[in-house]
Amino acid sequence: MKITRLLTILSIILVLLLSINSHNVMSYSGFVMSGSVKPEKDIGEALDISAQTAVVIELNTGKVLYSKNAQQKVYPASTTKILTALIALEECNLDDIVTITEKASGVEGSSIYLEVGEKISYRDLLYGLMLRSGNDAAIAISDSISGSTEKFAEKMNERAKMIGAVNSNFVNPSGLFNENHYTTAYDMALIAREAMKIPEFREIAASKSYVADRGEGKYNTFYNKNKVVFEYEGGTGIKIGYTKASGRTLVASSERDGMELICVVMNAHNWFNDSYRLMDYGYEKYELARLASAERILKAVLVNQGDKDYVFIGPKEDIIIPIKKDETSEISIAYNVLNIVDAPIRRWDEAGTLDIFIDGEYIGAQPLYYLEDIDLLVDETRIK
Repeated sequence: MKITRLLTILSIILVLLLSINSHNVMSYSGFVMSGSVKPEKDIGEALDISAQTAVVIELNTGKVLYSKNAQQKVYPASTTKILTALIALEECNLDDIVTITEKASGVEGSSIYLEVGEKISYRDLLYGLMLRSGNDAAIAISDSISGSTEKFAEKMNERAKMIGAVNSNFVNPSGLFNENHYTTAYDMALIAREAMKIPEFREIAASKSYVADRGEGKYNTFYNKNKVVFEYEGGTGIKIGYTKASGRTLVASSERDGMELICVVMNAHNWFNDSYRLMDYGYEKYELARLASAERILKAVLVNQGDKDYVFIGPKEDIIIPIKKDETSEISIAYNVLNIVDAPIRRWDEAGTLDIFIDGEYIGAQPLYYLEDIDLLVDETRIK
């Protein structure tokens, strides 16, 4: 009994040692972590670019590395199709077949020349949508999913709000100009970031060309209009757009040394050069740093009625964040977790979050998980 009591006391002491300073302060060379913090003012150096609005984010965290008028209302043109593709990939089987209706044939603007009655896979439609910017492909996708472009637009707006793109409104799946069809550079970055979580979207967006399976005599070979995948070192996509009213719009992505960037420029006469300069800026000014390794024990929490008196918690994956080169910032972390939890506990159940601050400003959060199984205590004689 004395040994059991001693072990319990030692366990509680260990928990207290691991739990002390639940709000820790550290100095690092520029640690920065971001989630849904919106750029209310311009961020970064004043660069000479043609874009009316622009933003660069680090893809993994969403951290804004550069912004110019990023919350200003703009018209997205065909970059709208990023959201159309996102919804299609979430809701459709790529090998399912769509029968083309009269509404999806002969659509204004860019086209993959769909014909009434033609049977075509979602896969071919999505490549035609993203690489050739087919407005007819957008209509075929939207109407097959929702029955009408109007109903699909409702779905687009719902999905955009879920992502955090709250300053946008979409009325069609293609991006044809409409006064009520608008967005911001920051919102488009959020939408692109969400789409890039889907491996099939990444593959489509990065393709330089694609051969569809539409049969002999059809328009089968699609070449990507987005020069980012051809010209920019590490370029990985995503989508261009243009209408006379919106100007040139571009959502670009790239990866160097493990760091992925998304760059959005809107109403940009020099759209590609602007994007290249902004992504160069991101790589010149920032680098990645590991805040915590995967499965690293960060904290212990007391357990009630468990076969062990405490449970370890930590991240499931590496917490990697972009840091600004050659600058030192004060980083503080706060554990948003319960002080005591009830058994049973299963490994990889979510335990809370690690909230991260830089120079006193909340930047974002990362999920924390239980790192071990704790079963319910069977021996009722055990001393608590």
